[in-house]
Amino acid sequence: MPEQTPAAPLKGMKVIDLSKILAGPYVTMSLADLGADVVKVEHPDGGDPTRTWGPPFNGPDATYYLAANRNKRSVTLDLKSEAGQEAVHRMLSDADVMVENFRPGSSLARIFDYEELSARYPRLVLLHISAFGDTGPLRDEPGYDMVAQASAGLMSLTGEPDGPPVKAGYAMGDLGAALFGLIGVTSALVERERTGHGQYVTTSLYESQLALHINWATGYFATGERPSRLGSGHPSLVPYQAYPAADGHFVIAVGNDALFRRLATALGHPQWADDDRFATNRARVTHRNALNAKLEAVLVDEPVAHWVELLKPLGVPVAAIRTLDEVYDCPQTAALDMVQKVDHPDVGPLQQVAFPVTFRGTRPPVRTAPPTLGQHSRAVLAELGYGQADIDRLLSRPAAPNSPQGA
Repeated sequence: MPEQTPAAPLKGMKVIDLSKILAGPYVTMSLADLGADVVKVEHPDGGDPTRTWGPPFNGPDATYYLAANRNKRSVTLDLKSEAGQEAVHRMLSDADVMVENFRPGSSLARIFDYEELSARYPRLVLLHISAFGDTGPLRDEPGYDMVAQASAGLMSLTGEPDGPPVKAGYAMGDLGAALFGLIGVTSALVERERTGHGQYVTTSLYESQLALHINWATGYFATGERPSRLGSGHPSLVPYQAYPAADGHFVIAVGNDALFRRLATALGHPQWADDDRFATNRARVTHRNALNAKLEAVLVDEPVAHWVELLKPLGVPVAAIRTLDEVYDCPQTAALDMVQKVDHPDVGPLQQVAFPVTFRGTRPPVRTAPPTLGQHSRAVLAELGYGQADIDRLLSRPAAPNSPQGA
């Protein structure tokens, strides 16, 4: 058989990353995972703020930074200086994509305005990520993931019914915007193949959260009723949540009436499936509390392993709730090659969660570690045609304070 080549569908693409924090860097890391050459431009004074978002740290940088910046090269430039801007324009002269999350109305947003960039670089695809979008009364508001989760409704849907609102464990505002931004960039690149022209692509933490409301939104549109928190429960399916066992919690996910009959029979209560309150999913949702009380009274008597071993062979969707140590020890995780190691100049072997898509069965490799601040400055500036004296001048100039750039 011929040797399988590494999956790199975006090989040959050049991406300039002027973003920071999480949403923009996650987009550019994904593009890098897919084979693009990504140059991350950072301020000389500290670089991406997530480098200090710890503990925990691993080497000179916080693990938060290490999560979203592999497979890139880091260059330090002051974007508010003429020399720094000139260097970025050299990068853009043959770039395919630029990603930024400058605050709307900021000096950097004006300096790197798409209309001006497009006139100089008509094939450039520019992705702009903001907190609340490019129009509307909140367009100039700064925002972090927590702000997006609160203002776009996610926290109102998360948590126990009698408890306080809770943010999602993942940064769903940032990551949602990153995934939609990635879709926008790759779609614009496909369109460029047809038209020869780049595109201005925008998304925001707020918009992405609205898009991810899915059934919560359509339920509200249909009823006009404000939904309430359900803990781990589902608004449209019962039983479909975490339940207490003798030694912890586990989940049961019943998606139809036949599965409920199997569950009721396995638990020794086949009559539940013939009870008018529970016979159909519609009825079970209406009588959620009554059914859950019956289930909990039975399930609490045996440990999680007992219920998983009993229900899984019957085809009833069931799972223990794993902690991260269990997840990364799981044979399924290993079989998928989702954790890869790469050498870091200060840390040595560094584990990374790989890109979650395969191409002809091959997963894009983790090629290089997240770069240290300015690790590739000299090499990248030399590629841009700067001589050693000019490189020394660019890298030794006094650093201005690192002003906020993005959402």
